[in-house]
Amino acid sequence: MTRRRGVLAATTADPVVDPTALGLSADGPTVVHFSAPWCGPCAGVRRVVEQVCAELDGVAHTEIDIDADPAAARALSVLSLPTTFIFDAAGRQRYRSTGVPSAADLRAALTALLA
Repeated sequence: MTRRRGVLAATTADPVVDPTALGLSADGPTVVHFSAPWCGPCAGVRRVVEQVCAELDGVAHTEIDIDADPAAARALSVLSLPTTFIFDAAGRQRYRSTGVPSAADLRAALTALLA
């Protein structure tokens, strides 16, 4: 299940992705967000993600330019920007958001994975 407008939603999807290609951490959760230079709201996601990741130890972050890596976007069914994912340490997709997630929602989802 996914929702629009920046609401983080738990997912049960288990897409076949190469964790090393996405830069996922094996030590803790990883926030992956897809962006593009021409995407205005993507800058908002970048600020929120960087702020929350700086506050929480053990959380990795990677940004993927959809124009530079369309294969990763296809593998995760990214159809609009910005799209943000949270993967756990095992590389399973746990949350997905389209739009700009709130810092509180992002922090809550990551804190649950760090516990």
